[in-house]
Amino acid sequence: MRLLRQLEFAFRTRAVAGIADPGRLGVSQHAGITDPGYNDVGRQFNLETRARDLLHANGATRIARELHVEWNPRLKTAAGRADYRQKLISLNPRLVEHPTEIDRTLRHELAHILAQFRAGRRRILAHGAEWRQACVDLGIPDEKRCHNLPFPARTYAARFVYRCPNCRQEFPRVRRLRRAVACLACCRKHNGGEFDPRFRLRLLTCSGGLRPPTK
Repeated sequence: MRLLRQLEFAFRTRAVAGIADPGRLGVSQHAGITDPGYNDVGRQFNLETRARDLLHANGATRIARELHVEWNPRLKTAAGRADYRQKLISLNPRLVEHPTEIDRTLRHELAHILAQFRAGRRRILAHGAEWRQACVDLGIPDEKRCHNLPFPARTYAARFVYRCPNCRQEFPRVRRLRRAVACLACCRKHNGGEFDPRFRLRLLTCSGGLRPPTK
C-alpha cells in the first residue's frame, strides 16, 4: 500500500532546497565553499559531536550513533533542515556570517530529530508540542518556529490550490500533489488522526495553462 500523507495547514509558498552531500561538519576543508570563515567554524565547532552528545544526554543513544551533520550550500532561505529518515541535519553555510546563531540553529534542528525519536512511528506536527518540549530539553525553551536571519528570500507563486471537501480549508501548492493527501485537521477530528478518504484534498484551481482533472 502506498504511503498516504496528511496535511494540517497550507504549505508556505517558499522554495524548498534539496539535500546535497557536501561533507560532514568538523572537517577543516569543504569542497564548493570558499568563504574563509567556513574553515574557522569547522575547526572551532565539532557540531556533529556536540549534537550526538546532546542526544545522549536526553536518552536518545541509539539515534545519536546514526546522526550526521553537514553544511549544505543548496540551502538558501532556510538556516537548517532536519531529515529524520536520513538521520541528517543540514545547515546553511551562511551561518558562518552569524556565528552566535550556529549552536541555536543546530539545537533547533536537533529538536526535530529528538521529538520524532520520542514519538516513534506516531505522526507529530513539525513545530508541535513534542518539538517544543524537545527545545526545552535541549536548552532553547524560547525557540521560535522560523529564524529572522537576513538570508535572501525566494518565493514561488502557488500554481495549484487544493481544498478539503469537509472543512473547505484551501491548501496552495507550488507543485501538484502526486499522492493521496487528506486534511489532517479533519482526520484528527473525525477519524482519530488516521487517513480518511472522505477528507482527501481535491484540486480546485491550476495556473499556467493547466486545468483541473474532470470528474
